[in-house]
Amino acid sequence: MFGLTSRPKLATATASGVSVEPALASVPLGADDPLPRRGIVFFIVAIALFMASVDQTIVATALSTIEREMRGGIQWSSWTITIYSLGQILVMPLAGKLSDTFGRKKIFITAIVLFTAASLCCGLATNVYVLVALRGVQAIGGGAFMPSATGIVADHYGRNRDRAIGMFTSIFPIGGIVGPIIGGIFVTDWSWRGIFLVNVPIGVVVFVLALVILPRSMPGARKKIDTMGVTLLGILLLSAMFGITFLGGGGTSPLGVGFLLPEAIAAVTLVLFLRHSKYAAAPFISMQLLRGRGFGVMNLINFLYGAAALGFGALVPLYAQDRFGMPILQAGTLLTARAVGMICVAGIAVLALRRTGYRLPMIAGFLVIALGLVGMAFIPTNVSPYLWLSITGAITGIGMGFSVPASNNATMQLARDQLAGIAGLRGMFRQSGAIMGVSITTAFLARSTNPGDTLGIAFVVFAAILVCVLPLVFLVPEHRGSW
Repeated sequence: MFGLTSRPKLATATASGVSVEPALASVPLGADDPLPRRGIVFFIVAIALFMASVDQTIVATALSTIEREMRGGIQWSSWTITIYSLGQILVMPLAGKLSDTFGRKKIFITAIVLFTAASLCCGLATNVYVLVALRGVQAIGGGAFMPSATGIVADHYGRNRDRAIGMFTSIFPIGGIVGPIIGGIFVTDWSWRGIFLVNVPIGVVVFVLALVILPRSMPGARKKIDTMGVTLLGILLLSAMFGITFLGGGGTSPLGVGFLLPEAIAAVTLVLFLRHSKYAAAPFISMQLLRGRGFGVMNLINFLYGAAALGFGALVPLYAQDRFGMPILQAGTLLTARAVGMICVAGIAVLALRRTGYRLPMIAGFLVIALGLVGMAFIPTNVSPYLWLSITGAITGIGMGFSVPASNNATMQLARDQLAGIAGLRGMFRQSGAIMGVSITTAFLARSTNPGDTLGIAFVVFAAILVCVLPLVFLVPEHRGSW
């Protein structure tokens, strides 16, 4: 099957933690395995990550239609996007912990089932409140893809695991391009329900492939799940993000109860969570991964990177419309240039990573992104705004292509038994930063008399944040070669 030869049954597990049995689904990958088989494993996890990335952008095209048909108001229809991001933030570290404990394949398949079933139910939802709740369930599956996929690739790609993880960089910009296009086609020619139902046949195919082909990973030491840590982290993230989301609404005040109360709850919960993680026998997230050598600084870098480099992407079309009066479709295509730039450079950066190490690509990438952001804010008068924004958008994409593969792999070599957990924390900090960056920016926009100019200033601030991050990069443990 798939051109693979059979192998004799082995009685022990490999050092990578892969159970060895006669079936294809349980033969571990190694240095002598044929390239097509490795490609199949990567293809399976890549399709799941692609679905999750598409769902981060596809719903935005249907917001007005959902609001009109379900009559729930924009504040509820927009929560179909917010709850997906919040759910992923909470689930990523949990999924990483569960993947390390119960086995990557089990969590990956569970994520596929949840994501696909929730997508079907979203497409059949009859009111906006049910739709928002189901999007939260869908986020559980989508948020579990990255940690479990990272663990699968790291376990089964041997010495090439760093390059395979780095290639994840190319998946998300493709999803960012395809999502709005597919969403626009479904909403225009059929129904908004199609943006969810399209996941069902894809999810079924990925489920079958994963069940049959992915090697079965050995679970780690069975430990009791730290329910107190999970609860405290959930309260911390949800209250903090709720306050920021509230602040992003027009007419709200940073001195209002709607902002101060949830942020006060988040601050108290943060103290309790850190104290619990320090003294608990088996904490949900160990203090080593939160602020240990290399991990603490990388978490901070990921948070600031998410705010400056990921958050601004959602604001570029709005900037083009408010400042230059571009049509919606034309403004939306500006992100295509960023995605293309990122895809073109990411492959080169991945192949060079073993020679360059982590610091140089991150420093170069952050500087290039900052250059592109400043370019977006200051547009020459004799150049077409669309052309200039496309060029500067491509520059930011090139910077992301340089920096993301390195930041995805940084610190992985420090705790190889907790790879999925590290990936989950990385996603959590990046998503948290992105939501906070967008929410704070939109809070200023709601009070601005000239939103276009305000967004231009915000891009300069984002660029300054990336420049300020550079000294932190020198604190990241350096590593060259495979790990």
